[in-house]
Amino acid sequence: MDRVRIRWLGHACFLITAPDGTRILTDPFDETVGYRVPDVESEIVTVSHDHFDHNNVRCVRGNPVVVDKPGEHEVRGIKISGIPTFHDEVHGKKRGTNTVFVMDVGGFRLAHLGDLGEKPAKEVLDGLGHVDILMIPVGGYYTIDAGTASELVEELEPSIAIPMHYKTPAISFPIAEVDKFLAGKERVERRHTTTLEVSRPELPRETTIVVLDYE
Repeated sequence: MDRVRIRWLGHACFLITAPDGTRILTDPFDETVGYRVPDVESEIVTVSHDHFDHNNVRCVRGNPVVVDKPGEHEVRGIKISGIPTFHDEVHGKKRGTNTVFVMDVGGFRLAHLGDLGEKPAKEVLDGLGHVDILMIPVGGYYTIDAGTASELVEELEPSIAIPMHYKTPAISFPIAEVDKFLAGKERVERRHTTTLEVSRPELPRETTIVVLDYE
């Protein structure tokens, strides 16, 4: 049975492993963030924007293909769509642009929202299509906050939503903890592990928030 594996390394960085073993690393961070710098090998690296807590490509072992621009990409049979968005609520005037990446991995449609700083227009959301697994920032200040993140989850209706980019004891960023996003939500699973493994028959019928521990 085809399974996709998603391991959270902290902040907005995930190591996604396709059923055939191909690995995708999202938004690797540098040593100033507070989490342990990723020490992994990967065939593909996505970079949502060129900030130190998302663009540390040099830490990745191997010879990965770096995908850091909007548009249509295909690497090792994995289709990746980069959708241009903004890093703030004033069309990039504060912090520039951000690329949302939608990936078709092992029969799953995954979306990593990077440092999304605004609620995108309807046509942008429509362009995401149906999302099986959504990796969404929830901490506010640099990104959308818990309220906007909740609205997006309700509208996109992914099978699984994994919160990211929130305050933990590892970092000193002035962002909110995950509990603000989780407040009032009924379907929440705290896995107490860094990793989610799932096959298509195991996807929940109703949107479930899965909280992972960081590396």
